[in-house]
Amino acid sequence: MDERRYRRKTWVLVVLVLLALGYGSLLRYLPTITGSDLADGSIGVLLGLYICSHPAANAVDLLFFGRGALHRLTSGWAGLGWLALNLLALFAGWMIVVIGAVRIAGRAG
Repeated sequence: MDERRYRRKTWVLVVLVLLALGYGSLLRYLPTITGSDLADGSIGVLLGLYICSHPAANAVDLLFFGRGALHRLTSGWAGLGWLALNLLALFAGWMIVVIGAVRIAGRAG
């Protein structure tokens, strides 16, 4: 696997981070998006899991199919930036999962 494959996925990660920020902002400034906390939370959990799946797939590719790709990626600034973007996307997705789960559980009790 070459580094071009990972660079092509960069825009996908950026779009997913922006989607997470948009969803989080909507829930921050609106009381509800769909009219139901259960639906809002379910959408958040599913969206967060989808966002987290992309960096996780990239990590699996690096660990199992890359054979030295991790060393090549971490040797330059572009590779470190790509890894940082993956971590940012993973964190953003995780936060959306947590927000969605709190939205579901917070209204049930």
